[in-house]
Amino acid sequence: MTDRPLTSRGAATYQRILDVATQEFAEHGIAGARIERIVAAARTNKAQLYAYFGNKEGLFDAIFFGSLERIVNVVPIDATDLADWAVRLYDEYLRRPDLIRLATWARLERRPTGHLVDDPDRLDDRKLRAIAEAQAAGLVRQGDPFDVMAMVIAMSMAWSPVSNVYAATAQEPPEVHEQRRSLLRESVHRAVAADRKGS
Repeated sequence: MTDRPLTSRGAATYQRILDVATQEFAEHGIAGARIERIVAAARTNKAQLYAYFGNKEGLFDAIFFGSLERIVNVVPIDATDLADWAVRLYDEYLRRPDLIRLATWARLERRPTGHLVDDPDRLDDRKLRAIAEAQAAGLVRQGDPFDVMAMVIAMSMAWSPVSNVYAATAQEPPEVHEQRRSLLRESVHRAVAADRKGS
C-alpha cells in the first residue's frame, strides 16, 4: 500500500475504486467480490489497486472501517435519548443500505462470533461511556453498557437490508417510514428508560 500523497488524478482514481468496490463487496461479499469487475468499473488496473490497497482483503478493510467511521460520525450517539439514536440509525440504513451489508458480510465471512472487529479497531468507547454516564444519571436502565448499546442497535435494524423478516427501502411511502420510526422510538424508550418507580 502506498502512503505517498496522491495527486488529484490519483485521488480521483482512489475514490472511484472505493465507490465501485463498496458496491461490489456489499453485493457479493468478500469471497464473491471480483477485482476484475472492480478495476473495469473504476477505469483503472490491478497494479494501481494493489498499490493503493495491497490486496482484496486490504481493500475490503479500507471500505469496511470507513463505513464504521461513517456511522459513528453521521449518526453520533445521544445516550440521553437512545430512542432518537435508534431512529437516526434506521434512517441511515435507508440512505446507505450498502454499509449494513458490508458489516453483515464481515460477520458471515470473518467473525461468526464475538465482537465484529478486534479490540484496537473498535469505535464504541465513546458510546459506552455515554451510556454509562446516562445510567449514572438515572436516565438509562442498569445493565452492561455494551449490552444496552447492542440491543438498541438490533432494534434499529428491525427493517434493515439484512432483516430476516422485512427489508425496508427508501422508495416506500413516507408515512410507512413514519409509522416505523414512531414504533421504534417508543419501543426503544420503553426498553432502555430507567425505572423511576423508586424515585
